[in-house]
Amino acid sequence: MTAIKHALQRDIFTPNDERLLSIVNVCKAGKKKRNCFLCATVTTERPVQVNVVKVKKSDKGDFYKRQTAWGLRDLAVVDAKDAVKENPEFDLHFDKVYKWVASSTVEKNTFISCIWKLNQRYLRKKIDFINVSSQLLEELPKVAEESVPSGENQSVTGGDEESVDEYQELNAREEQDIEIMMEGCEYAISNAEAFAEKLSRELQVLDGANIQSIMASEKQVNILMKLLDEALKEVDQIELKLSSYEEMLQSVKEQMDQISESNHLIHLSNTNNVKLLSEIEFLVNHMDLAKGHIKALQEGDLTSSRGIEACTNAADALLQCMNVALRPGHDMLQAVKQQQQRFGDLREQFARRLASHLNSVFVHQGHDQSSTLAQHSAELTLPNHHPFHRDLLRYAKLMEWLKNTDYGKYEGLTKNYMDYLSRLYEREIKDFFEVAKIKMTGTTREGKKFGLHGSSGKLTGSTSSLNKLSVQSSGSRRSQSSSLLDMGNMSASDLDVADRTKFDKIFEQVLSELEPLCLAEQDFISKFFKLQQHQSISGTTTNEAEEMDGGTLSRSYTSGVPQTISSEKDMIRQMMTKIFRCIEPELNNLIALGDKIDSFNSLYMLVKMSHHVWTAQNVDPASFLSTTLGNVLVTVKRNFDKCISNQMKQMDEVKISKKSKVGILPFVAEFEEFAALAESIFKNAERRGDLDKAYTKLIRAVFVSVEKVANESQKTPRDVVMMENFHHIFATLSRLKISCLEAEKKEAKQKYTDHLQSYVIYSLGQPLEKLNHFFEGVEARVAQGIREEEVSYQLAFNKQELRKVIKEYPGKEVKKGLDNLYKKVDKHLCEEENLLQVVWHSMQDEFIRQYKHFEGLIARCYPGSGITMEFTIQDILDYCSSIAQSH
Repeated sequence: MTAIKHALQRDIFTPNDERLLSIVNVCKAGKKKRNCFLCATVTTERPVQVNVVKVKKSDKGDFYKRQTAWGLRDLAVVDAKDAVKENPEFDLHFDKVYKWVASSTVEKNTFISCIWKLNQRYLRKKIDFINVSSQLLEELPKVAEESVPSGENQSVTGGDEESVDEYQELNAREEQDIEIMMEGCEYAISNAEAFAEKLSRELQVLDGANIQSIMASEKQVNILMKLLDEALKEVDQIELKLSSYEEMLQSVKEQMDQISESNHLIHLSNTNNVKLLSEIEFLVNHMDLAKGHIKALQEGDLTSSRGIEACTNAADALLQCMNVALRPGHDMLQAVKQQQQRFGDLREQFARRLASHLNSVFVHQGHDQSSTLAQHSAELTLPNHHPFHRDLLRYAKLMEWLKNTDYGKYEGLTKNYMDYLSRLYEREIKDFFEVAKIKMTGTTREGKKFGLHGSSGKLTGSTSSLNKLSVQSSGSRRSQSSSLLDMGNMSASDLDVADRTKFDKIFEQVLSELEPLCLAEQDFISKFFKLQQHQSISGTTTNEAEEMDGGTLSRSYTSGVPQTISSEKDMIRQMMTKIFRCIEPELNNLIALGDKIDSFNSLYMLVKMSHHVWTAQNVDPASFLSTTLGNVLVTVKRNFDKCISNQMKQMDEVKISKKSKVGILPFVAEFEEFAALAESIFKNAERRGDLDKAYTKLIRAVFVSVEKVANESQKTPRDVVMMENFHHIFATLSRLKISCLEAEKKEAKQKYTDHLQSYVIYSLGQPLEKLNHFFEGVEARVAQGIREEEVSYQLAFNKQELRKVIKEYPGKEVKKGLDNLYKKVDKHLCEEENLLQVVWHSMQDEFIRQYKHFEGLIARCYPGSGITMEFTIQDILDYCSSIAQSH
C-alpha cells in the first residue's frame, strides 16, 4: 500500500501541488468488484483546499488516473455502518450518497480518522460521523484545552500537523545517497538491524570528528569574534550618522510637505477662479440682453418694416435668454432671479403692446375694407385682401413668438381676428351674392317675381322670399314651364339656351371668386398664426363652427403648457368656418333661386359644383373649402334628383285632349330637350354616373307613360301614338348616341317597327273588306282539313261567289278605297314627325303582299278557273303613286 501511495503522490498529486494524506482501497457496494482508491488530499498553497479524490486504474495501461474529486466542505455525513462490529462498508454523503466497501476494516478506519482530523484542522465544520467508534475520533478533553495556554495549544495543533504530515517524500539527492549506502552494505536488505547498527557507529565516528574539528578551530573563532566586535562598533557609528541624516531629511520632508500643500492650495484656488470665471461668462453671455433689444421691446415701432424687424430680433433674443438651460445652482443666485424677473416683465410688456397693436390693425382693416365695397357693388367680384395679408405677414414671426411665450394673448388675438374678419367677410359675401342674384333674375318684373329689388343703389335680397320659394310645391318643374303639358299646345321649354348659358357663367363666376378667396385666407391663417396645414388628421364636420361661437378655441393646459385638443389643421378649419360662416347658407339660397328660375339649372350647378369639389379635394380633402362645397354639392344633387322626380311625376299625371290627335307627347319632346341639354352640359364631367342613372329612370318612365297615353287615346289609334312617339325616341337616342341607353334605343326601334306593322295591317283590312272576309273563310276551310282544290265545291266559296266578290272591287273602287285610306292615315298622323310617306310606303308593300297572297289562294283553290283580280300589281303601284302626288 505504501508503494501505491508513493506512486499516486508522484504521478497524480505532485503535478497538481497536492499532498496525499490517506488512502483506502474500495469498490462500489452491490456491483461488480471494480477496485479504485479514495484519497484524502490537501493543497500545498494557501488557502488550503481539502479534497476527497477518486482514483482508478486505467483500462489501457498500468497507470492510475484521476476520475472524480469532491471538496471536503461538500461532505455532509460519514456513515461507518457499525460502530461495534468490524464492517468494511461505509457511506459518504456529498451531493448524493456514495456507498463503498473497503478492502479491509483497518484501511476504512484509518481513512475515516484522517477525514475527522482534516475536518477539525481546516474546516471546523460540523460533519456528522454516524456509527463511528469513539476511539477513532480523537477528541481533546475540554478541560485540558482550557488549561493549556495559547502557545501550548498552538504546539498541540502543530503536533497534529506533524502527525498528519508523518510522511515526507525523499528528494533525488537523498534517494541517491541511500542507494549508495545500501550498495556498500550487501545485507542492508536482508538484515536491517545490522545495517542500522553499522549506520549508528558511523554516525558516532562523524560526531567525534566534528567535535575535534571545532576544538581545533577555537583560535580562529576568537579572532572571528574580535572582528565581529569591531564590526559592531562600526555599525553603531554608521547608525548614529544615519540617525542624524534621518533627522535632517525629516526636516526637509516637513518643509517639502508644507511647500506641496501650499502649491495644492494655489492650484485649487486657480481652478476655482477659472470655474467661477466660466460660470460668470456663461451667465453673462446667455442671460445678458442688449440695450438695443430692450429698447426695441419697450419702445420699438410696430408700424414700419425696420421697426418690426428690430422687434422680431429683440423678441427672439429675449426668448433665447429666457429659455437658456441653467446649470445646477444657478437658479439660486439672486442676480439670476432678478434677471429672470426682468425678462418676464419685458415679455409681458411687449406681448401686451404687440397684442394691442394687432387688434387695432384688425379693426382698421374692417373699416378700410368696408369703404371699398361700393366699387364692387355693381360688379360680380369680391374685394382683394392680398394687401392686408401682405401687411400682416410681417408680424408672422412675432405671432409665433407670442404663441410660444404667451398663449393666452395669442388665443385672444385669434378670437378677435375671427370676430372682425367674420363681420367684414359677411358684408362682402352677402353683397356679392346679391349682385349675383340680380344678374340672374334682372331688376325687372322677373327680379321682383323672385323677391329681389334694388333700392337707393344698395342691393338687398329677400332671403325670406327665397325660403318661401324653396318650400313651394315641387310640382312646378320650372318657373316658366309649369303649364307645359296643359292642353298639349306648349313646347317643352320656354327658356332659350342664352338664359341658361348666362346662369351657368354667373354660377361659375361665383364659385371662381369664392375659391381663391377661401384659399388665400386659409393660406394666410396658416402662415400668420403658424398653424401646420399638412399633418394627418381625421375628418370633421362643418358643425365645428358652433363650437367656435363660444369665442375660445378648445384647449387644455398641462404643466402650464397649452395642449390643443384638436390638431392645428382642425384649428385652421374651425377658424375658416367661423370667418366664412355665411358662405354655405348664401350658396344654398343662390342654388334655390337658380332652381326656381329653371329646374334644368340644377344640371349646370351639379357639373360646376362637382368640378370645384373635385379640385378642392385634390388640394386638401379635409379643408374648409372642400367640406363646404361638399355640403353644398349634396344640396345640388338633391335638387337634381328632385328635377328628375318632378319630370317623372308630370309624366304620370299627364292628361290628353279627347278632341284632337295626340302626336308627339310633350314629355317625349321634353326628354329630348333634357337629354340634348344634359349631353352638352355633362360632356367630360366628373358626375356622369349621376346623369346615367337619371337617364335610365326617365326613359323607363317615358316608355310607361307613352303606353299609358296610347291606351287612353280615343281620337288617335293606339298604334299611331306608340309608333310616332317611339320613332321620335329612337331618333333622339340615335342622334345623341347615349351609351347607357343602347338597350332602350333598340327597344324603342322594335316598338316603333311593331306598331307600324300593326297599324298598316289593321288599316289595309278596310279598303277590300269583303274580299278579305272571303279569303279568310277560304283559309278557315283549309285549316279545317278541306283540301285546297275542293274548296271551290263549297257552296259559300264556289267560283260564282268568288267572281261576285271580285267584281265588287274593280280598279276604280280600289283606287277610291286607297285614296280614302290615305286621307284617314293623314288625319291620324302628326306633321312634326313626318311619317306619312313612310307609313304609306309600308301600306303599299303590305297591299301588294296581300294581292300576291290572294292570287296564290285563287291558283291553288280554283285551278283552271281563269279567275283573276280586276286590277294588277302595276295598277296598285300607279294608284299609290298618284294618290301620294295628289295630296
